[in-house]
Amino acid sequence: MRRQRLTHYSTDGRRPALQKFMTKKNWLLLATFAALAVVYVVCFTDWFKPKTVQIFHTIRTAHFRRAKAGAGPSLIFGINQKLKLTEIKVVPAAEFKTNENTLPLWHIVSDSNSVPVSSFAYGKPIRGMKPAVKGASPQPLETNLTYLLIVTAGNIRGEHDFELK
Repeated sequence: MRRQRLTHYSTDGRRPALQKFMTKKNWLLLATFAALAVVYVVCFTDWFKPKTVQIFHTIRTAHFRRAKAGAGPSLIFGINQKLKLTEIKVVPAAEFKTNENTLPLWHIVSDSNSVPVSSFAYGKPIRGMKPAVKGASPQPLETNLTYLLIVTAGNIRGEHDFELK
């Protein structure tokens, strides 16, 4: 008994169009192209990289006419783009490395809809944001101690180490 090879033909006796044009070689080329496209997208685009923000700081002294009695220099943070911030937190860097749940010195969160900002001063209110703990106020910063600023704007997150001298 001879085994007959099964082939699928249409009712009029012809092979289906897809089977006719898609040989094994064509399928292999299509799979290779798809694999190369995936490698390109993953390696050479920013589609799958987490979004970050660049943060910098500066210390400014108030003009002598505008300075309040006992007012020290202002610590101002800048961001490379205007963002609607959802959370700002300042913690001692050394403590944060050992315990990520360390108490922040300044922690504010967006109550609903914060305004886009590209800079803000330590401890100063930002419209649309409030302290994470009701009634909490920013703690004074010490000199020669490294702090970590954590800024979140939706799914964008940035961190910046700074030190007062």
